[in-house]
Amino acid sequence: MADIQESIALCCKQLRLSSNLAERALTQEGATNQEYLMNLLSNEVAYRQEHRIMKLLNTAGFPKLYTKEQFRTDEIDFPKGVSLDTLLELDFYHSGKNIIMYGGSETGKTMLSTLIGLSACNLGISVKFYRTAGLINLFSEHQAKGTLSSLKKKLNSAGILILDEFGYVPYDRTGAQLLFDYLSEIHEQKPVILNTNLEFSQWVNVLYDQRMTTALIGRLTHHVELILFPGVNNRLRESSINEAFTRINTQEAANNG
Repeated sequence: MADIQESIALCCKQLRLSSNLAERALTQEGATNQEYLMNLLSNEVAYRQEHRIMKLLNTAGFPKLYTKEQFRTDEIDFPKGVSLDTLLELDFYHSGKNIIMYGGSETGKTMLSTLIGLSACNLGISVKFYRTAGLINLFSEHQAKGTLSSLKKKLNSAGILILDEFGYVPYDRTGAQLLFDYLSEIHEQKPVILNTNLEFSQWVNVLYDQRMTTALIGRLTHHVELILFPGVNNRLRESSINEAFTRINTQEAANNG
């Protein structure tokens, strides 16, 4: 029996099949040879899917894991047609839209973006989650080392890029330019989820360059779902975020009409 198990394990290795299949081969049940093989292969497919999901979750970079039940939606201003369920079903991803979440600290932006990322991973979609300052520093470091292409390759492997805490601190000028360049490269190629506590008019204070800031806002809001968090609505009347929100809704109404 041991010799047979070793032979099966060797064959699995040569065929690049998992050790899980080799272990199950001796215990798998089936009324016929065909049923045995079907059950064995079905279990292998399920094992690989589970393994891939775990790998996606472990490499996404989420700061903490949350459950849907932990998230409150009663004070959040969702755009028309958008809800927690549609976000977790990745409607924005399938329609090629970005998401911008705007609100003060500790209002749930990180939790919601993480929940979306977790949902994507569970559907087999790769996600990369970064605090924006951390990613900008990575761009600067890789630029200095001459390894920028390796960082971009890692980022390009993701189907969704999440940038948390945008605008919390001023950024390194070189890194900010490199981030802008990368977001321009992936414009309309993959969705970006960006969390911020800054109105659009204040982004130049952390990016320094007005033309670059205007261009970045234009790219991110070209196709976007803008989600407003608690404590924001009373300050919106004179806010550039409100202007963008109104413009987006007007465009959608015109398109639907």
